[in-house]
Amino acid sequence: MADPLLSFFLLFLLLSTTTTTTADDAGTILKLASALTPTPKGWSKTNSNGYCNWNGVKCDSSNNVISINLASEGLSGTLPSELSTLSQLQSLSLQGNKLSGPLPSFANIASLKELYIGSNNFTSIPTDFFKGLTSLQTLSMNENINLDSWAISTDLTESSSLTTFEASQANIIGTIPDMFASFPSLQNLRLSYNNLTGGLPPSFANSGIQNLWLNNQEMGLSGTIEVLPSMEQLSQVWLHKNQFTGPIPDLSKCKSLFDLQLRDNQFTGIFPVSLSSLPGLLNISFYNNKLQGPVPQFGKNVQVDTSGLNNFCVDTAGVACDPQVTTLLEIAGGFGYPVMLSDSWKGNEACSGSIPDSLLKLSQLSLLDISNNNLTGKIPAFTPSVKLITTPGNPLLGSGGGSGSGGTPSSGSDTNTTAPGGGTNETGNGSKKGSPGLIAGVVVGIVIICAIGFFVLFKVNRKKKRGKSGRVNDQENGNAINGLVKNGSSCCTNGYGVLSEIQSQSSGNHSGRHFFEGGNIVISIEVLRLVTDNFSENNILGKGGFGVYSMETKLAGTFGYLAPEYAATGRVTTKVDVYAFGVILMEVMTGRKALDDTVPDERAHLVTWFRRVLVNKDNLPKAIDQTLNPDEETFVSIFKVAELAGHCTAREPHQRPDMGHAVNVLGPLVEQWKPTNHEEEGDSGIDLHMSLPQFLQRWQADEDNEGCCFDVSCFVDYDVLTPPWGASFDELDVSWMTATDNIPTFHAFTLYAG
Repeated sequence: MADPLLSFFLLFLLLSTTTTTTADDAGTILKLASALTPTPKGWSKTNSNGYCNWNGVKCDSSNNVISINLASEGLSGTLPSELSTLSQLQSLSLQGNKLSGPLPSFANIASLKELYIGSNNFTSIPTDFFKGLTSLQTLSMNENINLDSWAISTDLTESSSLTTFEASQANIIGTIPDMFASFPSLQNLRLSYNNLTGGLPPSFANSGIQNLWLNNQEMGLSGTIEVLPSMEQLSQVWLHKNQFTGPIPDLSKCKSLFDLQLRDNQFTGIFPVSLSSLPGLLNISFYNNKLQGPVPQFGKNVQVDTSGLNNFCVDTAGVACDPQVTTLLEIAGGFGYPVMLSDSWKGNEACSGSIPDSLLKLSQLSLLDISNNNLTGKIPAFTPSVKLITTPGNPLLGSGGGSGSGGTPSSGSDTNTTAPGGGTNETGNGSKKGSPGLIAGVVVGIVIICAIGFFVLFKVNRKKKRGKSGRVNDQENGNAINGLVKNGSSCCTNGYGVLSEIQSQSSGNHSGRHFFEGGNIVISIEVLRLVTDNFSENNILGKGGFGVYSMETKLAGTFGYLAPEYAATGRVTTKVDVYAFGVILMEVMTGRKALDDTVPDERAHLVTWFRRVLVNKDNLPKAIDQTLNPDEETFVSIFKVAELAGHCTAREPHQRPDMGHAVNVLGPLVEQWKPTNHEEEGDSGIDLHMSLPQFLQRWQADEDNEGCCFDVSCFVDYDVLTPPWGASFDELDVSWMTATDNIPTFHAFTLYAG
């Protein structure tokens, strides 16, 4: 028989523990209510009585809080650290609010199964955030763009029951941990729009993942995707806009796959036929890669994104490549379809063209047989260990001169000879000196050279007849200088003291003199050299970017305004200017610099930060310059400008609008100018038919009557740029003026040197 005293003690201990837990939960809920603005409907900040019946709160039979649901309530504020004391909490839903500040630790809440904290403004995540969440099944924290950079912790492996992990646009960095063997029930993995790097973890193999979203990483995931065929449960795969390489694997075992996005990567090789015949496939994109072989053909029910480029042998779907091209691609497959070969081996003609220099990068290459082809151009400088066979065939190979030692390949014997760079060049058996193919090649080469010579002579003779080959005769030189004087060009007037010298240069024989021609004005280089002090840097007034739970030498432009494709290729297009215009719009709206070293790295680049803000328009009011203080109507206009700025700074040039569209968007937002009527003009007291000197005299007389003085220097504000020849200015010609408060303001004028 049990001791009655012991039984009473155990019962008392149990009741005491329950009462303490309940009291702690009541205090925690009260602190949560006090931290939120506005107070959730039905909640109280001063009294926790009946908290189990508050909106969104659920408790068990012992009044322990097991669920809190405050999703999309428009709440702001910070979460109290005491949330970790809700020991029986199973579900917390706070998504779709404006909560900010650091996330509290949920470590060791063993009962927590669901945690929804996405679409908020949290700023940091504790290091032990995932520790001890042994019952966690769903973790959703998408769209927390203000989080400090953080890496996925392996503490998450304690959540062995995890089915959904969503953390896109959450500023995650580092690699994807190789830990997915710990999640046998994981079905949904969404980590898009972060800055993850490295490759796909091997532990993806044989996992139960169905929906895999890893697209749009800032730097890009890399490596191959050879792990995908073993993920047979896949139904949706988004890997676009990364840096994946290698061939697309055979995914025929993924019978449930219906959506596959592979565009904007570095995939090479032949598109697998088995993939195009998947029975459930509905959507696919694979362009802007380096795929080779024939263009894949899909069924009528498959939506194919064709907006981009690849290195297919033909442009029409379903058309096979030339057999020789197919053979070469099989050879490339033995090397893993290197990117360098994909860029070099394009088109459907394998027997013409030149030997690609990219073959020099194949360090293990020992034999290269290119005989019985019609290759031309230089022979790459192979190492001595490479045995090169060029004949029979290839009569014009080496005619363009080779890299390294250059020259043409040797022929005429059955022995090995030295190719450019020291490699061995072996001729084929039966190739004799003076063969018909070689003779024909020489004859064709001579004919081509003669044709080029005749063409050059024709062009030179034609330019001489036109008389505009960059030189002018005596009469043209004199007329050009006289024309400068007649046109009023400032560089040739007597006031500068150089006209006499220019005119003296116009006499005599100047057939060898070069001239600058622009519009209807011709200026000799000698004159330009004279007036600029031999193009002295001291006389340069200015220069732009290009200057002088050369575009060929360096990039020109200001960092922060450079479009990604220009920074990568140096190619200037109109869409590069559109990108820079979008950056300026962002600067105007936010009051921030395009690049700001004074803020954390994740916010230093204005475009990256602002485009993250645009994901949720509720974040825009906090992002704009607070000095604007816009009303509701003005904010509508600001949102339109912000949306335009986002489109203008799209990563891909074809996704950006042209400037005409930008004008159409901004035009209606500008307050329209309206001309004044004639009556208002009459009230100003200005006679528009009066000459400027007459008006000045009248105005001065009026002012004299009122005891005022007039001095032009009091009202003209200008910058004087001293000409390089040191002349001074002594005459002012006012060409446009207005009057404000009876004070003339001069908007434009001409300064003459005397």
